[in-house]
Amino acid sequence: MSDHSPYQKGIIKRFYENRDTLALQKLGEVVSNLYLATGEAKITRLWKSAHSQMIAAGVHEHEAGEVLKERDLGALAKLVARIS
Repeated sequence: MSDHSPYQKGIIKRFYENRDTLALQKLGEVVSNLYLATGEAKITRLWKSAHSQMIAAGVHEHEAGEVLKERDLGALAKLVARIS
């Protein structure tokens, strides 16, 4: 693999510095999509995505698992508000 230019290194560095913010933004989008979702398959996929984004945003595994198990959209929205 080739070396990265200083510009590319800066982009990579900023990406990893803002990784939790990106996960939090995606988690907020998942909450909105869950509110609007109608099909069971789509809802299941969105809850799986919510779980992975919660972990990426720094939510403890146990807490993320509880929210996922209950599938409580209100609890998920409160969690997003609390960690933002």
